[in-house]
Amino acid sequence: MIESDYLKGNISFLEKLKKIPTLSTFSEKELKGLLELSRIRKYEPGELILEEGFFDSWIYFLVSGEVKIVKHGEDVSTLKRVGDIFGEMSIIDGSPRSASVYAVDKTVCLATDASYIDRLSDNDRIAFCYILYRIFSEILAERLRSTTEELIKEKEENKKLRSASKKV
Repeated sequence: MIESDYLKGNISFLEKLKKIPTLSTFSEKELKGLLELSRIRKYEPGELILEEGFFDSWIYFLVSGEVKIVKHGEDVSTLKRVGDIFGEMSIIDGSPRSASVYAVDKTVCLATDASYIDRLSDNDRIAFCYILYRIFSEILAERLRSTTEELIKEKEENKKLRSASKKV
């Protein structure tokens, strides 16, 4: 992993972040606040980004590339849209990482250390947490919808298999 202070004072990167759907509602002040808590991290293909079972306080916004989510050695999902977020679940509930994340190809992430949020002033912390949790809610709702659709498909397939086995 290569870490960069590229964010300091980089206005063009600020404009790029505004185009990320989950960050598009942030004001310039809020984005600058986020950037003060963040680092750019670059990963090579196959490189481990997060390890299942470990604790840390980093949230990742995918800037470019692709990552795969692995749970108990099984590929669960891939993320490849600019702005996809991962690492948020352990921030929400304080649990260890629920899955590992690996770079599939050259990947760039905006990594934000959520523990720094405690250093913000009361008003800034409240505002930032509101925005962050709104983002979390949107992402988790989208993932729940997707998981529900997958569950329904699996139940339908299971029902077909049971019906076919009864005919035999």
